[in-house]
Amino acid sequence: MTKWTIRIAFLLLVMGGGILIGTLTAPGPWYAALDKPVLNPPNWIFAPVWTTLYVLIAMAGWRQYEARDEGGYLTLWWVQLLLNFLWSPMFFVLQQPWLALAVILALLAVIALFIRGTWSKDRLSALAFIAYLVWVSFASLLNLSIAILN
Repeated sequence: MTKWTIRIAFLLLVMGGGILIGTLTAPGPWYAALDKPVLNPPNWIFAPVWTTLYVLIAMAGWRQYEARDEGGYLTLWWVQLLLNFLWSPMFFVLQQPWLALAVILALLAVIALFIRGTWSKDRLSALAFIAYLVWVSFASLLNLSIAILN
């Protein structure tokens, strides 16, 4: 496979998976009825933020793949993607904010491990995941707040 085929495959996997899960687990009446913290952003903000993050996540994935997974960081990349895609069904479908919190905290840990591991070998991937870490930290705070309030 060519470099561009690999990159497009990673983009399609991450973007397609994110769009599919987002569509299948869209917030419904249950979420609308929940008490939310004052720091809860408007719903329209999530799509552009996640679109940007999914591009960065895909880029970090293909960079690890092209580096022949030196150090096992592609494995961490796959774990974070699984946890990322697992959160929405836990929160919106199963309606389990506390269980979703456990998933998102595990996601935070994996993101941090990925950053730590790639920092000296692939600074661009590490920096891409810092943006991801910041957003998921904020999302974790929202998840915790919603769990406490409800």
